[in-house]
Amino acid sequence: MMQRCNRRKTHFPLLAFLFLAFILFSIFYNERSIQRIHQDQDRVPKSSFTYIKPNLPRHPKRAPKVLDRFSTCNSTREYSGRKIGWVDPEAEACRRRETLLLEESCDLFSGKWVFDNKAYPLYNESSCPYMSDQLACHKHGRSDLGYQHWRWQPHNCNLKRWNVTEMWEKLRGKRLMFVGDSLNRGQWISMVCLLQSVIAANKRSMSPNAELTIFRAEEYNATVEFLWAPLLVESNSDDPVNHRLDERILRPDSVLRHSARWEHADILVFNTYLWWRQGPVKLLWSDEQNGVCEHLDGLGAMELAMGAWADWVAAEVNPLKKLVFFVTMSPTHLWSREWETGSEGNCYNEKTPIDFDVYWGSGSDLPTMRMVEKVLNRLSSKVSVINITQLSEYRKDGHPSIYRKFWETLSPEKLSNPSSYSDCIHWCLPGVPDVWNELLFHLL
Repeated sequence: MMQRCNRRKTHFPLLAFLFLAFILFSIFYNERSIQRIHQDQDRVPKSSFTYIKPNLPRHPKRAPKVLDRFSTCNSTREYSGRKIGWVDPEAEACRRRETLLLEESCDLFSGKWVFDNKAYPLYNESSCPYMSDQLACHKHGRSDLGYQHWRWQPHNCNLKRWNVTEMWEKLRGKRLMFVGDSLNRGQWISMVCLLQSVIAANKRSMSPNAELTIFRAEEYNATVEFLWAPLLVESNSDDPVNHRLDERILRPDSVLRHSARWEHADILVFNTYLWWRQGPVKLLWSDEQNGVCEHLDGLGAMELAMGAWADWVAAEVNPLKKLVFFVTMSPTHLWSREWETGSEGNCYNEKTPIDFDVYWGSGSDLPTMRMVEKVLNRLSSKVSVINITQLSEYRKDGHPSIYRKFWETLSPEKLSNPSSYSDCIHWCLPGVPDVWNELLFHLL
């Protein structure tokens, strides 16, 4: 079950009260904005919603054409009101059991960051041969290394200390697969860097970068894999390299293309969020034979995709044989005025975490969280939630900013204004994603 992200105290200092008022105003404004962008759905009377069963196998002669970056819509119409219909008959009973368990357990996701330059980082950037140039901040010029030394401390308990040998024993004979977007790929790279040091160089291997990339450790007969599926459902953005497209087209009722890859994994870690915040998308339903797409905003489309994914989980996952985790949204830090009133900038040149324990930025969308929570609650017996959002909200200092490899040539104008090209979305390694993996280790 999703944890609450805001904790309230009985008394606030004046500045804290004013800041909280600003947050509440931002939330109100954000929700009003979400209401306005739902015009497509509002035009459809609720009585005309049609619930369809997703992930239906198609006859080879009638199977829809696979979407790729060359796919187009023949025409576009308004959203017709189709909804994803899926049922988990054990959901109610299991949700009650999950609630009882949560009431008796510690909230790992509520806490604070503690500076710890003795135990952290858990590995060195330069010692991991699989490090990504997009995340290697020190290599690309970042000299302040404080971002590597923060430890997450839950308020009323302790997070299990990372133990690489114990983690490999948990993975012995198994496939651990991360499925999602570039943020989930960052978590996968973090996990590989955390694990690879105890495996001899001639006993480990990494497959070439592709839709499915695999790190293999022969000694443990185990793999740690990453599957590029930023929208979970099939889309024209499923190429792991060439996916920067002006028009995003997806099949909202089918995860079958990706599930054929992930269904044999023993431990699955899913995420999706950021790609749904990049404007409206085009829906091309699996039974549409004439290439006619429907137009829908990102939140509405994400809800459809989450339904198709949940249908697969409800139908195919036996928790005694397969473990499924869902990682909540990774926050961005695009507007420094949200944590420093009156400032103009973003995460550039930030060197310390936010220490205001009810901080919440606009990079984490509350309506989206509520929708995801609703879906995950129905799957509570089959999916464990890794709620990274609030703890990552504090880490305005943890992004690459300008200290990463950029794939395009930057103009002199941009170079003269670092904030204009700072990456305030992804995370430096070692850094915040290592804690996400410590949470996964704790929950396994």
